Amino acid sequence: MSKEIISAPEAGVPVGPYSQAVVSGNRIFLSAEKGVDPATGKVADGGVRGQTLQVLKNIGTILKAAGASIEHVVRCVVYLQNIEDFPAMSDAYATVFTSQPPARTTVGVAALPLGLSVMIEATAIRA
Repeated sequence: MSKEIISAPEAGVPVGPYSQAVVSGNRIFLSAEKGVDPATGKVADGGVRGQTLQVLKNIGTILKAAGASIEHVVRCVVYLQNIEDFPAMSDAYATVFTSQPPARTTVGVAALPLGLSVMIEATAIRA
């Protein structure tokens, strides 16, 4: 099976040796994305809410480069540095996935790179 590597520099650059996304068949697998504003290279303002919105914006940009959109997301895994941020993250997440939200798993982790509060990985279907 072939795979297509997706790179969307306008969504920021990876912090390690990995692809932002890989397409295999009609599935798009996105690496965990960060809430960093690609224009400034800085962590988004607004705490976990601001970072969540920025992560989802970056995911949308990567999906566009892959020929899809945020509406094509079928599953997300959310990593929270502080599980007590769950309500704020979930509220921000709900403003993007307003109808037919994807399946989601949320886990608390000990730490995230760059001092981030949240990272989200996604799987989408390319029509």
